[in-house]
Amino acid sequence: MKQSPEKVYALAFGAHPDDVELACGATLLKIISEGFSVAVCDLTRGEMGTIGTPETRKTEAAQATALMGYHCRRSLDLGDSKLFPTEENLAEIIKVIREFRPDVVFANSPDERHPDHVKASKLVTEACYYAGLQQLATTLNGTLQKPHRPAHLLYYIQFKHLEPDIIVDISETFEASRKGVLAFASQFYQEGTTEEAKTLIKRPEFLTGLEARARYFGEQIGTRYGEGFKLSTKLAISSFSTAFPGTPNR
Repeated sequence: MKQSPEKVYALAFGAHPDDVELACGATLLKIISEGFSVAVCDLTRGEMGTIGTPETRKTEAAQATALMGYHCRRSLDLGDSKLFPTEENLAEIIKVIREFRPDVVFANSPDERHPDHVKASKLVTEACYYAGLQQLATTLNGTLQKPHRPAHLLYYIQFKHLEPDIIVDISETFEASRKGVLAFASQFYQEGTTEEAKTLIKRPEFLTGLEARARYFGEQIGTRYGEGFKLSTKLAISSFSTAFPGTPNR
């Protein structure tokens, strides 16, 4: 797993290990297939989870990273169930943003079932703004970091059914993205096992539901699979024909 602080195109934050893979993994694979680099940052180790130890989840996250082909993965250990908007927590996220200098950031939605997801969304949203302030100093490995504000912030959809602002066609990457999800074997149902469900996401129906949602979003845009996102700001279109492609009449 690479640990280089090189600039990436997209940086995806999750409150817990597996958030990113569950909600926007296929989109991240699509970005990688288009020749751009992707990094992931887990804000906690998932230590309050009903199933699996932090050590197990760390190993699973490393496996998911290798399978998905991320440039890098960070774990900030800000405390599962303790993602409060403190100066210390904000500073840690700002450091990651300034380290990787992404153009696009993905984050948990501000409207979600899990309180950690809501708190993570607020932290990342604020950090994206504050990371661009010249007078807010942060250092990494003893070196003063340069300010950087990502151009785009997208919120992925998790448990709640939210109406997306945009839907990404993931027909070519959905199946491969399931490998990233199933790398977190302690958290999800594995076919052939007899272990009784202990959590909401451990049920076999949960993974079936994920596919159903991807098919539903895909249907909305006339494709096999789709992933939906909420936008933090209005989408600006600088090239109309790029956003709405057609055949030039020449």
